[in-house]
Amino acid sequence: MLKLSKLKRGLLAGLCGLVVASGAQAADKIYRLKMAETWGANFPIFGDSPRNMAAMAEKMSNGRLQITIDSANKHKAPFGVFDMVRAGQYDLGHSASYYWKGKVPNTLYFTTMPFGMTAPEQYAWFYYGGGMQLMDKVYSQFGLMSFPGGNTGNQMGGWFQKEINSLDDLKGLKMRIPGFAGEVMAKLGVSPTNIPPGELYTALERRTIDALEWVGPSLDLRMGFHKIAPYYYTGWHEPATELQFLVNKRTWDKLPADLQEILRVSMRAAAYEMYIQSYHESAVNLDVISSEYPNVKIKTFPADVIAAMRKANDELLAEKATEDPLAKEILDSQASYMKKARAWTDISDKAYLNSISVGQ
Repeated sequence: MLKLSKLKRGLLAGLCGLVVASGAQAADKIYRLKMAETWGANFPIFGDSPRNMAAMAEKMSNGRLQITIDSANKHKAPFGVFDMVRAGQYDLGHSASYYWKGKVPNTLYFTTMPFGMTAPEQYAWFYYGGGMQLMDKVYSQFGLMSFPGGNTGNQMGGWFQKEINSLDDLKGLKMRIPGFAGEVMAKLGVSPTNIPPGELYTALERRTIDALEWVGPSLDLRMGFHKIAPYYYTGWHEPATELQFLVNKRTWDKLPADLQEILRVSMRAAAYEMYIQSYHESAVNLDVISSEYPNVKIKTFPADVIAAMRKANDELLAEKATEDPLAKEILDSQASYMKKARAWTDISDKAYLNSISVGQ
């Protein structure tokens, strides 16, 4: 066997050293990403989700993945997150998919839908029923990836300055209500609008709007709406409001495979953490509202109003499905999955609650 010359052995050793060094450098490289959120600084629950995600990603990556978060008061564009992440101004975003329906109508369906799935049903649809693939179909056209970003559970129907006894009471009402529910309410004579979170209290107090829906007790109590609108209605329009992590696809592709997976897992864990945090805070704050603010009257919309809402919702869904093949594919998928999932919900959670309420 021929022996390597000293020169060849030296070159080979040097080359091996370079490969090892470059591998070590790649493993130690720090990736610094920037995220824009729709929420203001120190906004609870919604703002906790991206911060929990960033902290988990940094810890699991041993410091290789570091994410800084700019709140709306810094970037000044709470409803500009889609465009800023798409343009690469930010690598990541945290917001809600239905905020983009004005520019990309099919983004509407990935937050929640009136009379739609509950949070467990919708999570099952996302992860096991084809929802993630359909969401990717919509967002990939814009160089974006979208992931569930935290769920509020069933939201309340809103704060009203006057009681709603009939459909006539809705006519001409100015209400902050985004998403598909805003379109439903418009068919019933309401004038819907969307207002950034930081401006909601002032708009209601100054009667710029007559009513608003925000989230539920988890966040509504802190906002102070109970001081200026005594009627608090139960929900129909957002049974499973899912927030959203947006990722610039070019940024994603630059990450090593292990950091992609760490980011994916961190987003999924933070989303679930927000869901249970929101549930807890709603339970705590509802107790506060009930015991300390007797002026607040919790109401359910009259049956004829709910029936009119459902009819308007069904008509709008049919229109959307007719106008766009992809919208039809998404809506058909949701309807089909909800039919299966609801059968289980009915004989599990619903049946349990009904059975134990007898005689109470």
